[in-house]
Amino acid sequence: MADTQTKTEGAYKAGNGAYVFDVDKLQGLDAGPGYAETFGPVVEGELTQVGIMTLPAGQSSLPHTHPNEQWIYILKGNLSATVDGQESEVGPGQLIYIPANVVHSVRISPEEDCHFFTAKDLRSGIAGTPVAS
Repeated sequence: MADTQTKTEGAYKAGNGAYVFDVDKLQGLDAGPGYAETFGPVVEGELTQVGIMTLPAGQSSLPHTHPNEQWIYILKGNLSATVDGQESEVGPGQLIYIPANVVHSVRISPEEDCHFFTAKDLRSGIAGTPVAS
């Protein structure tokens, strides 16, 4: 039987009969405690965790890092992403790669919320750790 524990409190565990998830019916969680107002549901498998997240218009995340690599696919909205000191303007249909242990942050356009799909390996939970400036 698969492990039912999750790395992230409030995340849903996939497997063992749970294979399809209606994202609109899942309860969200705070995915950036202490560094960002990112909110949305998280589902964890055996090796990967995914989330459908929202970061409100005009908000930003403080520089942070985590031991797991991350992928962010923008569904709606625009942001400015800084990954390892490199800044990029990113919008719908674009994909951001963040290597493990690399400092990164985002600034959301003031015009609209940013909705994105994110995936991380399960070396750690969904949240990162703010970096002292």
